[in-house]
Amino acid sequence: MPSEQADVLSQVLKLIRLRGDRVFHGELGSATEVLFPPGPATFLHLRTGELSVSQRNGLPVLVRSGDFILLPHADGHTIRSEPGRSTPQRFELPVDAIPSGNVQRFRWGGEDDIAGSFLAGSFHFDGAPLRSLLTGLPGLIHLTCDKVSDPPWLASISRFLEVESQTGGPGSSLMISRLIDLLVVRTLRMWVTRQGDRIGWLSGLSDERIGRALTAMHLEPERAWTVSALAETAMMSRSMFSDRFTAVVGLSPLRYLTRWRLTLAADLLRGGNVKVTEVAHGAGYGSEAAFSRAFKQEFGYSPSDAHRVAQTDVFVARSSEHR
Repeated sequence: MPSEQADVLSQVLKLIRLRGDRVFHGELGSATEVLFPPGPATFLHLRTGELSVSQRNGLPVLVRSGDFILLPHADGHTIRSEPGRSTPQRFELPVDAIPSGNVQRFRWGGEDDIAGSFLAGSFHFDGAPLRSLLTGLPGLIHLTCDKVSDPPWLASISRFLEVESQTGGPGSSLMISRLIDLLVVRTLRMWVTRQGDRIGWLSGLSDERIGRALTAMHLEPERAWTVSALAETAMMSRSMFSDRFTAVVGLSPLRYLTRWRLTLAADLLRGGNVKVTEVAHGAGYGSEAAFSRAFKQEFGYSPSDAHRVAQTDVFVARSSEHR
């Protein structure tokens, strides 16, 4: 991914404000499944064996040793050994009920045999105005990591995370949170470079020409962009650019620009130190009333309520548009 586009990803992730939470180690015996009800977003790094992971009402995904799974929408999922066979032993574990701090260890089914072992954990996306930024994420991101494509950072960060969780010490909670953040960010970056058939701004970053236009909008959101100017940036004709952008991102260029401006405005308002009028003009609106209408339509609450919402809400990434 070109550095400019990677910077756009960093810019958006700063707004998302990842917050790593807890870590646990799990082992599944044969003919066993564990249900994780809806809760926080989660990740799983399979250390040994083969297991299947499925979202709620979703098809199972076969996960092999070394693979990494990210489940950002927090809808709940199931981990199962020996997919396709009957599963007489069923367990349930709400991730929110796992104590934070030192790594917790769980063993489900099978006294002697282990079908698979994994390191897993949870994280949150802080802040309410970020729904529009997260709709491009699938419910399950699967990084296949065989001997040929195994990224060296994955095993290193995962191992460091487990060691830090086991040993504890001053600053351990912060270290665990930051390591989880790093795992999530690196996973998203690798996923962007590997996938090509998704819709959303993340997919746009992997498209060289559309990525140029996205970069321009993100770096200069206050500029009076036109479709023609963005097409010129992308080095495409106006009509081809407009059609391609909409097909890849899922929104028209100017609709996406409006959404990005409103997201930046919401982030400013979350702090409670900026007047709505100032933010409205900075977002390109001629009146506070017009800005307030667009803001409420986008986020479901008024600009004057943004600070209160930020103080009381932790937004767990969800999407109804891409299920």
